[in-house]
Amino acid sequence: MKTIGLLGGMSWNSTADYYRLINEGVARRLGGFHSAKILLYSFDFDEIERLQSDGQWAETTALLSKAAKALRGAGADFLV
Repeated sequence: MKTIGLLGGMSWNSTADYYRLINEGVARRLGGFHSAKILLYSFDFDEIERLQSDGQWAETTALLSKAAKALRGAGADFLV
């Protein structure tokens, strides 16, 4: 099974929904006690929202890119 890198924290509610839906899908498909292999990077959305509100798109991109690279370095096979 591949390891999913999940960029979360755009809202903790949606992150929880994604986590649940992914695992429900894996359990439905594979049966038994299977669940997804997930690495989660959760942002404090306030920081991202401030950057976006200030029009600091390059800084926002850098923050997201850094998190994606951290997940990749931790063993994620792909990102969601």
